[in-house]
Amino acid sequence: MAEWVECTIGDLCDTISDTYKGNDENVILVNTSDVLEGKVLNHTQVPNKNLKGQFKKTFRKNDILFSEIRPANKRFAFIDFEDTSNYIASTKLMVLRHNEKVIPEYLYAILKSNYILAELQHLAETRSGTFPQITFTSELAPMKVNLPDKKTQKQIVSILLSIEQKMDSNETINNNLEQQAQTLYKSWFVDFELNSGVMPSDWKVSQLGSIANISTEVFSPAKNPNVEVEHYSIPAYDEKHYPIFETSNEIKSNKYRLTSNSVMISKLNPDTKRIWRPYCISDNPICSTEFIVYEPIKPLNRDFIYSIIDSIGFSAFLCSHTTGSTNSRQRANPGITLTYDIVVPDKKTIQAFCSIVSPMYDTIENNIKENQKLAETRDKLLPKLMSGELDVSDIEL
Repeated sequence: MAEWVECTIGDLCDTISDTYKGNDENVILVNTSDVLEGKVLNHTQVPNKNLKGQFKKTFRKNDILFSEIRPANKRFAFIDFEDTSNYIASTKLMVLRHNEKVIPEYLYAILKSNYILAELQHLAETRSGTFPQITFTSELAPMKVNLPDKKTQKQIVSILLSIEQKMDSNETINNNLEQQAQTLYKSWFVDFELNSGVMPSDWKVSQLGSIANISTEVFSPAKNPNVEVEHYSIPAYDEKHYPIFETSNEIKSNKYRLTSNSVMISKLNPDTKRIWRPYCISDNPICSTEFIVYEPIKPLNRDFIYSIIDSIGFSAFLCSHTTGSTNSRQRANPGITLTYDIVVPDKKTIQAFCSIVSPMYDTIENNIKENQKLAETRDKLLPKLMSGELDVSDIEL
């Protein structure tokens, strides 16, 4: 059995504030919005001259980027890539660097633990100011943790890594399947590659409204108290692509009801595509009214319609029909989307297309569900592993 010692997070790492002094024409600026649950989501180049002398931090491989704002939002990332020479971090991201007492992956496992994040969020909310915010010195560094020897640290990390590698594999599969489905739709119904680039004579040009309706059937929490719902919200999409299961008492506004035939896309800020094929795991699937909910006139056309609204052409159409003057609150007009021009093939072709893409979409859904279970398993294991409650000494690396 490994020996564990009590220490603080400040005993295991330092916060690094090395100012970027490079002269690269372009740099990759990582903001808090660019990191989520371990990954740097965006690697967008920014002209150096646009930084206008702002203080920005450098970082290197094995550093951890950790947001000072709203810790519970899980805005953190482990830097696992080698070349960070032209990367810089926002001033609202702590750059944390491990010392000789801890391996970097174990420090990262500590910092992303739900119980740590929950405590940091609580501390942040006790501070004055507009946004719940923490500092390294006052909130993070004093937090007490139990630390085993490095062999045990490596064993714990290996367990967590095996779970996360499976989750990453599922994400990679899903990304590939999404691209294949989009490519197939374009090949058949935009480029007409099955007919030498010419639309077949028995196909017709119509509008989306000829094969789908928009559903606005309301679910009222006030009229349905104490009901468990499967809630598809914008934050749920952005965080895990998975609905939140909660009681109707926790919901403050009306929502739209969903069915097993629904497909939906966000009308809020449509330049960020949020498209969902709801899972309908429970009896009460509902969604935010920020989504446009489409119901196929013929249920067998569901995945044909999904592929249409997932297409590049539909995304461009949606973005070109918005109201609102700012990017943060632009909304697409739902009714106009039904006028979107589409190619409607014969019934046999739609069935053939769906016979290929529907299994792809089903696999994507199943992988998302599996990742949700894996994440729940990991989060339950983590505090037990890191407190020494579970003995990992017999695990072979």
